[in-house]
Formats: sequence, C-alpha cells, structure tokens
Amino acid sequence: MARSPSALAGLTLGALGVVYGDIGTSPLYALKEVFHGGHIETSQDNILGVLSLIFWTMTIIVSLKYVLLILRADNNGEGGLIAMLALATNAVNDKPRLRRVLMGVGLFGTSIFFGDAVITPAMTVLGAVEGIDVYAPQYDQMIMPLTLLVLFGLFFVQRLGTGGIGKAFGPVMLVWFVALAVLGVPHIAENPHVLIAVNPIHALYFVMAHKMAAFVALGAVVLVVTGGEALYADLGHFGKQPIRIAWYLVVMPALVLNYFGQGAMLLDNPAGVKNPFFLLAPKWAEVPLFLLATCAAIVASQALITAAFSVTKQAVQLGILPRMRILHTSVRDIGQIYVPFINWGLFAFIVLAVAFFGSSSRLAGAYGIAVTIDMTITTVMTFFVIRFGWKYPLVPCILITGFFFLIDFTFLASNLLKLIAGGWFPLLIGIGMFTIMLTWKQGRKQLHDKLREDSIELRDFLSAVFVNPPLRVPGTAVFLTADAGVTPNALLHNLKHNKVLHEQNLFVTVKHHEVPWVGFERRVSVEALGNDCWAVALHFGFKNEPDVPEALRLLEARGVQLDDMETSYFLSRDIVIPTVGTGMALWREKLFASMHRNAAAAADFLHLPTNRIVELGSKVEI
Repeated sequence: MARSPSALAGLTLGALGVVYGDIGTSPLYALKEVFHGGHIETSQDNILGVLSLIFWTMTIIVSLKYVLLILRADNNGEGGLIAMLALATNAVNDKPRLRRVLMGVGLFGTSIFFGDAVITPAMTVLGAVEGIDVYAPQYDQMIMPLTLLVLFGLFFVQRLGTGGIGKAFGPVMLVWFVALAVLGVPHIAENPHVLIAVNPIHALYFVMAHKMAAFVALGAVVLVVTGGEALYADLGHFGKQPIRIAWYLVVMPALVLNYFGQGAMLLDNPAGVKNPFFLLAPKWAEVPLFLLATCAAIVASQALITAAFSVTKQAVQLGILPRMRILHTSVRDIGQIYVPFINWGLFAFIVLAVAFFGSSSRLAGAYGIAVTIDMTITTVMTFFVIRFGWKYPLVPCILITGFFFLIDFTFLASNLLKLIAGGWFPLLIGIGMFTIMLTWKQGRKQLHDKLREDSIELRDFLSAVFVNPPLRVPGTAVFLTADAGVTPNALLHNLKHNKVLHEQNLFVTVKHHEVPWVGFERRVSVEALGNDCWAVALHFGFKNEPDVPEALRLLEARGVQLDDMETSYFLSRDIVIPTVGTGMALWREKLFASMHRNAAAAADFLHLPTNRIVELGSKVEI
C-alpha cells in the first residue's frame, strides 16, 4: 500500500530514532578501539586501510546483507530473529530433525540477544560520558558515577511508558546524524586525500601487511555495524521503505563522513587516537557535543531496552520463557509494554558490567561477540528461508548466503579472540538464558506428556457424565486447558467437590502460532460436543495480545451466547514435583519446577477477570 509523502517522512524520522540509535552511536568508540592497545600504528597507510575496512564492512553487512536481502524475509510484515526462526523452521516442516536443530540454533541466537541488551547500554552511555576525560580530565573520576546515574534514570522511567520519549527519538537522532556529518566535513576538506580509502585496495593492503594484527583489529571494526540487527528487528514498526530511505539518505552518509573526518584528523594529529570523535569538535562545541552524545547514547540504549521487552513477550507467547508480568503503558499503542523483571534484571547486569569493566575500551572486549553470533545465525537461517521457503535454486542460495556467512564468521572468529578479555560476559548471559529457555521448553513438554499419560478423553468423559447428569446450575463455565480433547483437571475437581455442572461449558485451548499476527476472522474455532458443551480453540500470533474474554465474544456469531457476569473461569494450577528418572537432569527439573511455581498467573497473562476465577490445583511428578 502506497504511503503519502508526509506519512513516509514521519516513519523515516521514527526509524532514525528507533532503528539506528545503536549503529548511530558507534563513532563514539569504534575507530578509537581499532588502534587501542598500540598493536597498529597510526601511520597514513594504516589509517587509510582501517577506513577502507570500515566503509566496506558497512557496505557489505548493512547495505547489501540487511537492507537489500534480509529485509525481504518478513514474516507477515514482522522481522527479527524470532520471526526469522519461525520462517526457517516452517520452511523445513517436512524435515523434523533439521527443524529441531534450527530451533535450537534460533533459541541460542535469541538468548545471546540478551547479552547484547546488557552490553549496548553500558558501552554507549559510558562511551558518551567519557567525553569528560577529553574536555575536563580533572573530573574523570565522575565518569562512572555519572554513567550509572544516567542509566538508573533511564531504567526508572521505563515504568512510566516510552510514548512521549519515543516521539523525541527521531528528531534527536536527526540532529545527531547532522552533527556527525558536520563534524567530519571540515576535517575532510582540510585533508581530502583521506577519501581514497573508499577504494577497497587499501583494505586489502592493510590486511596483507599486518595479517594477524589486522585479524585482531576486525574485532573492533565490527563495532561500526553493531545495531545492524535492529534494521530487521524493527521491520514491523516501520516497514522496508522508511528503513531503507533512512539508511541510504541519512545514516550511512553521516557515518561515512564522520569516520572519514576522524581519519583525516588522525592523519594530521596521530595523537588524537586517544578519543578521535570528541577531538573533532571545535572548542565552542565541546559541551553541546557532550550533551548531544549523551542524549544519543540514551536513545540507543532505549531502543535495546524496548526490543528486550518485545522479544521477552514474544518468547513467552511461543512457550520458550515462563509467563512474566507484562504491563501496558499505553491504551492506544499495544506495542508499548513494560516488563519489570526484565527491566531491573538488565539494569543489575549493566551496573555489574560498568563496575567490572570500568571503561568503554575494556567493555569493547565484551562488545561484538554477541552481535557477530546473531549476525552469523541470521545468515544461516536466511539460507533455509530462501532455499526451502522461497524455493530459490541451490547454487545461488549457497553463493549468496555463503559469501555473507564467510564475512560474518571471519568477524565472529576475530571476536572470539576477545573471549578472555571480556567476551565471556555477554556469552555467559546468553548461555544462562539459553539454559533457562531450553529447560522451560523441555520441562513443559515433560509436564504435558505426564498429564496426557494420566488424562481422560473429553468426549468419552462427557458421554459417561451425561448418562446420569449432575445438577446443572445457571451460567457458563470456561475451562482453560492446554491440551485440546483432554478432560481438564479443573472439571474433574469441580465435579468431585461441588457435584454440579454449569448450563453452558466451554473447553478452551489457547494456541500461540509462529506468526506475528492472527486476525479476528481466524481467532476462534469451535466444535459442538452436545449438551450445551463446546470445544473452543483461540488462536494468537506472537505479537497478538492473548485476551481470552475479548476473543470469546466472537462466539456470539457462532450461536454461543455469553453473559460476562454469569461466566466463571476454571484453571488447573499444577504443582510440579521433580523426581529422579528418565527426563531432564534433576537440577534442571528443579529449575523448571521453580520457574513453573514463580511464573506469572495465567489469569493475568490471558486477561481473565480476577473476580470470576476459580483455581483448582494438583501435584504432578516429572
């Protein structure tokens, strides 16, 4: 559908703020980190070689891979690693073993994202506040306290909602990108020789001349594309066209001008490698640039925090994380959510990162490894999407994704050299999240299998009940069950203890599908079981809000009349008892039992009215 010029301009401005906050703040630290440690001298050939590497890294990974190829792989208009995982696994549905492998790889990539969500705010805010060390070195002891204060303020306001802040993201980042270009142009004008770095031969010469040192430097060069995954992740918010326009017309030109400006300055003043970004500014602009850089760092951090909330919600609805308390901060925009546990969990790990590493240079050792793992996984998933989903010929699929895989894997291998220097930190977070996700997914399957093993078929049970029916009481009973066709434990307990059955009985199964959205026309499917009993399935995508009462109102069109005040919701609350057996290791079963016990109530997650809920529990050994 064609957008009006004003709508397109608004979306493009919004994309600048949300999509490009992370990659837009990379000039704060990227070039500095390439030369950090003194392994590479700031000679003319080396500066031109590094600039050439930076230019072609952005061109290949962002302009070609993400903007031209990956943005095409949308899942009903949505993007991101979970959407790509759904596309890839659905493309190989007829290959169950391969599907399981891809699911595992995709879960690991999703887990690693949380490591990135910790490192990015710490790195960007610390990199911005370190401008103090350039402009007022006598106050350098204030860097860490001020960084933590800014981060605390950012996480504290999350509970208030980000709608108002979000409207300012675009204009702030537009000013930032204009500033990046304006800072770089005068230095390029003074030393236009730097522009020859656009020729890739300089990157090749640099790599050939330094070999191992150049390979190590790639771990810092990749910092110029951190945030590239956000182009794909935020596809559903803005669409392909605004994201592409923002990149080609604003973001990439501004980044190139700034990096080349830093390079031109270093050609004249190699000692400026201490912090080339802040040294670009004239004396009168130092304080405004410091404040603008801090604002841009906050925007970049906010984008990662928002993405963490969104990914968590999607993972919960796909059944790979336990239910969590999710608060909506806007009555108009359903996408604006706040997840308290994730918010303060991220903040705790970010404080730990800032306190432990202490500087952006030391954090750079931790930065990059999570990003390159996700970039590599995205490329692998893309192969299966274009080969088995889009049915492209094998040879072009191998050539296209193979080329990008080689680039991604080279950057990943370089970043693995930083494992001891700090790369272990986001990796440890990612492995922890992967263990939680895998344990939750496998534990739910064990619990489901155990309940199924002891279950009674619903049709058979109802047939037996109505041979000698119990007393029918007015109203409607809604029995929530995870397994369609099986008698809910809540019904068994209700008949056993109360010895009554409601006039109407709905046996409702909530199904979450590996697509972003399921429309109202496909939301409800219903099957009559006789005696005013119905089996109902409610279908939601991983970005839909699972509102059960709202969905059940759609039954009126199917001849099932519900009175809200006469409807009660019955839930089974199973208590998991870990036992030594053939399932998971005992420590994982205990972890699952703890997560199951502490998961947010299903009633809240499904938006059930609190004054009409009946919970009946039972113990289940796994």
